Amino acid sequence: MVSTDFRTGSPNWIDLGSPDLAESELFYGAVFGWTFESGGPDAGGYGFFRNEGRTVAAAGPLTEAEALPAWTVYFRTEDADATAAAVAEAGGTVRVPPSDVMEEGRFAQFTDPTGGNFAVWRPGRTRGLEAVREPGALCWAELHTSDLAKALRFYQRLFGWRTRGSEVPGVDYTVLCTAEGSDPFEASFGGAAGVHPRVNVGWLVHFAVADALLTADQVRKAGGSIVIPPEQVPTVGRVAVLADPFGAQFAILEPEPRR
Repeated sequence: MVSTDFRTGSPNWIDLGSPDLAESELFYGAVFGWTFESGGPDAGGYGFFRNEGRTVAAAGPLTEAEALPAWTVYFRTEDADATAAAVAEAGGTVRVPPSDVMEEGRFAQFTDPTGGNFAVWRPGRTRGLEAVREPGALCWAELHTSDLAKALRFYQRLFGWRTRGSEVPGVDYTVLCTAEGSDPFEASFGGAAGVHPRVNVGWLVHFAVADALLTADQVRKAGGSIVIPPEQVPTVGRVAVLADPFGAQFAILEPEPRR
């Protein structure tokens, strides 16, 4: 599962591109209890979502032309410039070239050859998210793509990811694991699947919740929408895909208790 060990190639940051940060703050505060803290006068509106004082996500105004509201997953890299060169060589697109964020780290944003947007973060003073795998925090990242084989070849070239099949009987799903780590469960951080007609192509962030049915209802009451209602997935838990008032999709996971 996602962890704060932040091995190379694992998710270490997520952020939201929003057309109205004040409205997004109200929505996610109502759904998850998050508070928003501005990054300061030089941050261009970028700031941080906190849950019980710890950073669980970030958000900023949309800056790219024709960009749609969306969550972006960042993967740890040791060299953002080398990763950007590898992306271009492997057929991806460099949307935002490598740039420093003061002393906090260095980032770049890309699009994979199948249309999925993602980013990388090379830690400086900021290693990554301060809380994961707890209610209101990131617990999983899932790639939805029309060409799974092509996408996996691309990402494995960048990060050396390992893959394994789903443990859920009858489900065609690929579990993604970092190149490091001997324990498959601890080294796994996400999955990949084909395109669902109601789910956008690309990376779908999953937030852990204590009650998926209640959270889905809170999303609806706060002005969001239910893309796929809560469904029970054997050995995993109850999962739903939702969207905020601006259409940015995300998922929630009520984990099944482990025996």
